[in-house]
Amino acid sequence: MSKPDIAIVGSGSIGMGIARGLLEKEPGLSITVYEKEQSFGSHASARNSGVLHAGFYYSPESLKARFCREGRDELESLISKHSIPFKKVGKVVVAQNEDEDIRIETLLRRGVANGVQLERLPSSDLSNFEPLAKTFGSFLWSPNTSISNPSLINSAIREELENKGVSFLSNSKVSINNEIWLNNNQPINAKYYVNAGGAWALDIAHQISLGKNFRTMPFLGLYKQTALVNLPIRTLVYPVPHPINPFLGVHFTMTIDGKVKIGPSALPIIGKDQYSIKSSVSPLEILNYAKNLYSLSKGNKHDLLAMMKYEVPKLFTANLVDSAAYLVPKAKQIKDWHQKSPGIRGQLIDIRNGELVQDFLVENTDKSTHVLNAVSPGWTAAIPFGRHIALSVLERMSV
Repeated sequence: MSKPDIAIVGSGSIGMGIARGLLEKEPGLSITVYEKEQSFGSHASARNSGVLHAGFYYSPESLKARFCREGRDELESLISKHSIPFKKVGKVVVAQNEDEDIRIETLLRRGVANGVQLERLPSSDLSNFEPLAKTFGSFLWSPNTSISNPSLINSAIREELENKGVSFLSNSKVSINNEIWLNNNQPINAKYYVNAGGAWALDIAHQISLGKNFRTMPFLGLYKQTALVNLPIRTLVYPVPHPINPFLGVHFTMTIDGKVKIGPSALPIIGKDQYSIKSSVSPLEILNYAKNLYSLSKGNKHDLLAMMKYEVPKLFTANLVDSAAYLVPKAKQIKDWHQKSPGIRGQLIDIRNGELVQDFLVENTDKSTHVLNAVSPGWTAAIPFGRHIALSVLERMSV
């Protein structure tokens, strides 16, 4: 194989979004995408909720806010082009108490600043949107939240890229030795390198002393699901998110194939691909986990003990259902809950202050760009965020 102009590590939505952006600007580029697994986009990009987020959760100055709304629109266009199943179901965000009701106003202001269509409505109107949900005081209505099939969308983007000459190599273990980039211990020799390795991106960056102020903590997201006919919600139902932790809390989502999901948990785990608590982990992963817990405990923003106390019980179906029932009480009447494929979120910890990094984070060298943190709504935002990274890469290559 000829040497690529640009080597991209990671075939998830971010890596493909960057490849797409590069070819929009420079159609003649030779690009190779290296994937460590046998299949492509098999981690977070395929295991997310399938929700196209509207973009009202994020601070207006953040990269998340900048790219989420535009990314949703672009995904909808791609979905239409490829005739992929899609449904605009909307979302309600409901409050459990007076404090959360006050925070709904904060979400509304954020959404308006981000250009998102939102309404704050009194609790008496909730039955017009979602009769099965309950709220305290008021709720937020997001009409432009949608659902689709992430795997079909990822496959459509990959097919488009392959038709434009992008090469995809599976079973590729990329490493860096003395600043030489290797694939399975063989030199790659590209003109420029892009590290979009998801939860493993920081491991690669550390090999060239990049991202040394950060560690990656994997969080396990467990879901349970039942048939939509058992719990016929009309729209997605979410809680008011925690004011500090970067998770949206246990919520109800519909799937495009007629299921209702509750979840996820957000349990700090040991391995980056530890999709089951029973999965084996290495001594090095255990050591890293201990270092992660220590890094989190040094900060005063996240209460690690409270987080574990809240998340561990959700490993059990009854407790997960109890958490969800605060939003939709009828959930407790359903006995037919089944395990849904879990997901893992690789979340950066800033070891300088013990805080979880809330926004996308990118670092560079002269010949490489590293996407170190691209968590939710990374899938929704991937196309415009990838274009943003691509433009930066081309500028750096031209210097």
